[in-house]
Amino acid sequence: MSQLPDLPVPITSERDNDGRLVGLAFDSVPPPATPEANPWLVAVDGSDSALRAVAHAAQQAQTMNACALHLVHVQPWLSREAAEAKLAHRAWLATERARALLDAKGHPWRLHVVMGDVAEGILHLAGQLQCSGIVIGSRGLGVTESLLLGSVTSKLMHQGGPPLAVVP
Repeated sequence: MSQLPDLPVPITSERDNDGRLVGLAFDSVPPPATPEANPWLVAVDGSDSALRAVAHAAQQAQTMNACALHLVHVQPWLSREAAEAKLAHRAWLATERARALLDAKGHPWRLHVVMGDVAEGILHLAGQLQCSGIVIGSRGLGVTESLLLGSVTSKLMHQGGPPLAVVP
């Protein structure tokens, strides 16, 4: 069994009405100076396509006067016990390469971990943060496959919200 990483202390945690942990946020070291300045949300799931989205967002952020990069990782619903024991660790492992890429570029980030439907979680957080845009990686599915599989990208495009950048 692999050893779980040591986690930093979250800057925020959120619980539902039953007391179940449903959300966490972590900051880079150093943290973003102004996380509310032109926030962009980047969906991260540990895949190569998500890593390309993070690289694209970081490159675009360098061209802006101000841009706060917020990473979001959405986990499926977990029981109360599983959420307490695994939510943060799963997200920390799944976002390791994305966080390392931003750290290497010297770009501060804030990681948001939420439970639920991926598209709904992304859109809800984008609304909360009043994001200027969302960046997501494409897994390379064609139109037919995306419609049949109900891809997250397709849902985000059809449900509205801030502008969406899909990185191939």
